[in-house]
This record gives sequence, C-alpha cells and structure tokens, in this order.
Amino acid sequence: MTVGTRSVGVRIWYPATRAASALPTTYRHRHALPGQRPIELTETGIAVAGPPPATPLKYPLVLISHGYGGWAEHFSGLGEALASRGYIVASIDHRDLPFSDAASFATSFGTVLLTRSSDQQQVLHALLTGRLAAPAIAARIDGSAVGLIGYSMGGYGALISAGAAIDPVAPAFAQLPPAVRSTMPAPDPSLASQIKAVVAIAPWGGQPEAGVWSDAELSKLKTPLLYISGDGDDVVDFKQGVQRLFEQSKGSSRHLLVFREAAHNIAGNALPLPPNAEFAVIESLTDPVWRKERIAAINQHFIVAFLDRQLKGDASRSAYLDVPSAVSNDGQWPSRFGQQWGGQVAGDDQPEYWRGFQRRWARGLEMHHKKAGE
Repeated sequence: MTVGTRSVGVRIWYPATRAASALPTTYRHRHALPGQRPIELTETGIAVAGPPPATPLKYPLVLISHGYGGWAEHFSGLGEALASRGYIVASIDHRDLPFSDAASFATSFGTVLLTRSSDQQQVLHALLTGRLAAPAIAARIDGSAVGLIGYSMGGYGALISAGAAIDPVAPAFAQLPPAVRSTMPAPDPSLASQIKAVVAIAPWGGQPEAGVWSDAELSKLKTPLLYISGDGDDVVDFKQGVQRLFEQSKGSSRHLLVFREAAHNIAGNALPLPPNAEFAVIESLTDPVWRKERIAAINQHFIVAFLDRQLKGDASRSAYLDVPSAVSNDGQWPSRFGQQWGGQVAGDDQPEYWRGFQRRWARGLEMHHKKAGE
C-alpha cells in the first residue's frame, strides 16, 4: 500500500475454513542489524492462503503496528490467534529505513517519529473504506469495533492515533528542523473515535528524555487501554515512562500488565534462531530472563480477553483482567499434599488465583487497573 510518498506492506489474517489439503503458510524474514551478519528466519504458522471467510458474519478489526526495525509477520502468532477467535487482523510492515551510522540512524528514526501514526491512520482508513482488503474480506469488517495494538514505536503511534496529541517542542523532536516539526503527526478525531480499544506494548515516548505527551494531553484519552511492559525495560523507562503513561491516562479505563524483570523485547513471536546467530541478534529478539514462548502465550491470553471485552462486549472476560491479587505470586490455590491438578486452569473454583492459569504458573506478573477518573 502507498502511504503518501512511502510504500508499506500489510499482512491480513481472518477467520476462514481450512481445506484438509491446504498447506500452512511459511513466514520468512531476513533479519539484518547494523554490523552484524544477516540471518534468515523461517517459521510455519497455522494460516492458509486464500480461503473464503468462514461465515457471512462481520468481525471486529484489529490493526497491529510493530516496533522500530520490526516487520509485520513478527506478530503472525498473535494475528493468527486473534483470527481464529473471530477477528480480522491487519499487521503493518512499516519498512523502516535501514541505517549504518549516526547520520543515517538520525534520518531513519526521525522518519519513524513522523510516520508511525500516519501509517496506522491511513492503513486503518483504507481498511474501513474497503480500499485495501479483498472485497470478500472488506465486507466482513465491523467498523464499529476497531482495536489497535502497537509495540514500542508502534505503541507511540497508537497513542497518537487514539487521540493523544503530541507536544511539538518535546525533547523527542528537538533535533528535527523547524520545518519538519511543523509536519508532526496528529490524531484524526473522527478516526480516533472509531478506535474502541488500544493495546500499547512497551510504548515509547513517555520517558522524560522523550516527553512526547503532556500529562494534560494523556488525560484526554478516552479509549480503554491495556499497557504491557517489563519492569526492567531500560529502552522506554518502565518507571518514568510506561508507569507514567498508565497513571496519567486518567480519562480511560486502563490496565497495566507487568512482566517482572523483563526488558524491552516482550512482543512478537518466539522465533527459532539459527545456532550461528550472533549475540546482538539474540539480544534483539529475546529476553534475558523470560522464555519468549511464555511471554507470547501470556500476551495472547490477556490481549484476547481485553479485546473480547471491549470489541465484542463479552463481560465474562473481565474476570481474566480484574485479577484477585495485583501480584500474581500472591494468588492462592489451596492444594492437599501430593494432590495433582494436571493441566487444569483456574476458574470459578479457584477465585483467588489468576483465571486461566494452571496452578503455580501465574508467577512473575503484576496486573494493575484504574478506572476512568482515577
């Protein structure tokens, strides 16, 4: 898709009936970091290409926006999981400019500051007006139930797209020429009003060094929010960045899911890395404490519950979000000595444990909730 003078890619997943003979999609990506040997990443999903929609029903639309240097299919696991649960999902490939030195990095990152939200808004508008997806898919989109998921710089863009206007003199934009600052992204109020749920994973921009939004502007956000972050994230500054965004989004009902000790890379698939991958590549795609496949499963668990609650009106999902103890380690699931529970997950019979988790397996997490006005 052409966005202004730029070209972006969009990968779409939707509910479909898979023919027995259909082969699953293989996702391939050439991952290259400056100064590092590129690696080829390959994984097989559960989606198949080209089948008709499963039913004539309309489905909520969810837009996914990756972080700086990311790619659309890094979120194939989440996209497929949501599609299998009755969502049409579009993941943007922003095609961020590569860089090799300080000057090219400044150009590349500056372009992201300018374009992340505008990419989201233009892709979303194209989807809602039937100009992007195939007609059979476009006809199934429920434009009254739209969600936006953004990771890192995608989270920065998502908050703008949802209605939080930036401070043009913020430190984040200090190095941009005045003429460029006059073209900074702004929310489209009409489009923002159609976004009914936002998931901001490790969102960039709240930390003092960036200061993208004033507290007053953050308080104007009305869209229900799910923030997700590691409390060891030194890229977006958990305490002064993400926690501040959570506290100051006072106009919204919002949740904050915390992975204790996790760093910044808490989004995307758990990728099979080749044995010769260099450490810089490993560090850019994994977490030093948490298994990435567990992070992905927990993210899916809470994102699905949140979107079901906000976009499908399923009030039963609140039990998964409004947990009985803010710190998961404090959850209680009494058990007799030697009693085995197998794979049973907490439900009505375990009201003091985080719903949906097996006994002992809701560990290392926090969930905080504030209502609008708090």
